[in-house]
Amino acid sequence: MYSPPVFAIADEIELHDIIRQCRLATFITATPVGPMSTPLPMFLDASEGEHGVLYAHLARPNPHWQAEVIGHGLAVFMGPGAYITPSWYAAKAAHGKVVPTWNYVAVNAMGPVEFFDDADRLLDAVSRLTSLHESGQTAPWAVADAPEAYIRAQLRGIVGIRMPISHLHGKRKMSQNRPLADRMGVKEGLAERDSFDDRAISEMIPL
Repeated sequence: MYSPPVFAIADEIELHDIIRQCRLATFITATPVGPMSTPLPMFLDASEGEHGVLYAHLARPNPHWQAEVIGHGLAVFMGPGAYITPSWYAAKAAHGKVVPTWNYVAVNAMGPVEFFDDADRLLDAVSRLTSLHESGQTAPWAVADAPEAYIRAQLRGIVGIRMPISHLHGKRKMSQNRPLADRMGVKEGLAERDSFDDRAISEMIPL
């Protein structure tokens, strides 16, 4: 991912936090038949490996896991994003030399890919993923709430993914390259929009 120094996120703890906030990733591998991608909820175990390990699972009929992986896999986590109109820039009124852009947060995680179908490992992975997403519910559902035979049958329909992170890159593009007056215009303009992403980006604009 191309990231000029002004936009780059170098702190690993911050990168891990973004991954946890995004949760849904696009999992990509290069294969002999071309690139393959699958949107997947992934979870990070920061206690494993040098930079953490990502876990997820695919439906067994999905051909993605059956294709030979060339090199490392890639998980792309996209945070909020917003269109930035030049009309918000003070520079537009001053000289008009402005163009539109897009502000966003993104993290790319790369590493070797392991597919697995051991039932106990799958149960552990789906239980941890479920606990993560159910934690905010008033009455959290747990995998153990369903009949064991039913869960075991469901596990036969999926294949797990384990990807130790070897490289981690992050980018936060928040108009940092613009003068203060332009950033103020962007912050105020986004705050007036109805979109959740627009308002989230507004709060991230540095002044």
